[in-house]
Amino acid sequence: MSERKAAVQRDTLETQIQVNVNIDGSGQSRLETGVPFLDHMLDQVARHGLLDLEVSAKGDLHIDAHHTVEDVGITFGQALAEALGDKKGIRRYGHAYVPLDEALSRVVIDFSGRPGLEYEVVYPRARVGDFDVDLLQEFFQGFVNHAQATVHIDNLRGRNAHHIAETIFKAFGRALRMAVEADPRMQGTVPSTKGTL
Repeated sequence: MSERKAAVQRDTLETQIQVNVNIDGSGQSRLETGVPFLDHMLDQVARHGLLDLEVSAKGDLHIDAHHTVEDVGITFGQALAEALGDKKGIRRYGHAYVPLDEALSRVVIDFSGRPGLEYEVVYPRARVGDFDVDLLQEFFQGFVNHAQATVHIDNLRGRNAHHIAETIFKAFGRALRMAVEADPRMQGTVPSTKGTL
């Protein structure tokens, strides 16, 4: 399997974002989004997904974090899609359950070529520190739209909003890692009866 890396820059009137990703990395990250809680969550994805991930973002944080969080999701999705290329030889599907104390979440991913997000998460409070938890769904919506993936995210239980979010991002990283792994039995073919994803 050839080197699976990508660098994507996205510039709008609201944000300027650079994402570098190496799917076959070791879990290293360098994250400067201007949104500390998002950096913390992306670090979980890198570590548990064994991706090398660099994200640099400048956004209109004087308004709020919405555009930055959503556009980081979009740009990460674009970079991952580029790094995956034709998806030959990957497992395609990935899933993970991750607990953190009282919280438990499940994430299932299909690199189907069809964007879709099912997000069943209820937080006990609206914010973690000054971070609006509603923005996490916007991150994942941006990701699926541009990674061309179907993602199901379910929080099964939890009472602490930080724990809930962290289990989601850890499970996302683990499911991502499984889905993009090389499947030796696929022998470089596309994992679809259609012959394309």
